Amino acid sequence: MLLRETLVTALASPSVVSPLPTEVPRRVVQSLQRVAGHALVLTGVRRCGKSTLQQQLCRKTRGAAVFCNLEDTRLYGLGPEDFPTLLSVLDEHHAGAAVYLDEVQEAPEWQRLVRALLDAGRSVCVTGSNASLLGRELGARLTGRHVSTAVYPFSFGEYLTFRKYQRGAEALRGYLDEGGFPGALREPAAGPALLRELLRDVVQRDIVSRYALRDTRHLMNLALHLLAHPGQPLSLQSLAKGLAIPSVAQSARYVEYLQDAWLLLVVPKFSPSFKRRVVSPPKYYAIDPGFCAANTPNPTPDVGRRLENAVLLALRRRGEAPTFAAESHQWECDFVTPGEVIQVCAELTPANRARELRGLLAAGRLPGAGGRKRRLLVLTLNQRDALKEDGQNITVLPAWEWLD
Repeated sequence: MLLRETLVTALASPSVVSPLPTEVPRRVVQSLQRVAGHALVLTGVRRCGKSTLQQQLCRKTRGAAVFCNLEDTRLYGLGPEDFPTLLSVLDEHHAGAAVYLDEVQEAPEWQRLVRALLDAGRSVCVTGSNASLLGRELGARLTGRHVSTAVYPFSFGEYLTFRKYQRGAEALRGYLDEGGFPGALREPAAGPALLRELLRDVVQRDIVSRYALRDTRHLMNLALHLLAHPGQPLSLQSLAKGLAIPSVAQSARYVEYLQDAWLLLVVPKFSPSFKRRVVSPPKYYAIDPGFCAANTPNPTPDVGRRLENAVLLALRRRGEAPTFAAESHQWECDFVTPGEVIQVCAELTPANRARELRGLLAAGRLPGAGGRKRRLLVLTLNQRDALKEDGQNITVLPAWEWLD
């Protein structure tokens, strides 16, 4: 057990640090919703900026706030037997203060502490590095007592702020190459190596150790393959066969682990039929275009695919849950939302125009909620146009203008 004086000292230390000169205000702060009696949970991949975001929230808190980093060496060994003393110290020295718990997974049975804080009427915000811990398990441990918000690496707009770039095609290419992980952006020369190390770190710490996997070769091969082919529909059967994974069930588990660790995002196929949506092979995307570029074994990463990846991330940040639409060997459209169908390509040319517009027009005819007509949109690196095909208006925009 920790000494009471140790807890008093740790909680009394200045815990909210002043912003660094390179710190970027995160846009997600404006959309976060607080619900009385519920913990705010920030989820996301390692090193995407959750702790910095939590500091920004703490600075904006009206009234008293206490920030507690559970990786603080003075709190090493904090466990359930220390929670009553910790709660007592908070009541005595930080009465009524909002509580921000960073790296919450460091405390065994942390959910008991969070529930006790909520029961005491405190505002609570938690974050941690293990996505599964703060995802699937969270619902069981804090049933009905939490609101989760996904935190992503920097958006294109935040990348522009960090780099002090003007919005345009050149800056967009830089974003597709470098991505939005703050730590990698601060060390541009070492950025790709840091992103490769991050992949190994997440696989080892959040997947292999957690699930006690003995053979990591198939898992890493699967991760690299999916990162090298963002935006391509791939079935579990084809993944198992192509990568010599022993079984389809094992492929399914590995894909689930990669999703839980926030390395991959999955986009299902559009269909009015729930059964067809479930059984159709989905598309897989990386958590960040630069992360995808750094970890692909391809010598010349596909710029168009990384642009498509960036568009998917922007849709997710906007709260959309896009699908893709396709008819086998006939046409494909990258994204379908309630208000738009979106085709993404690096450049619209005479050679690819017919194929790209065919998929866009076909997706535009899909049934929408309440018969709503969707906007037809083509996003490229640096083109602007207004087209008319089959009586339909199509807007062509530079992605650097459309991206947040």
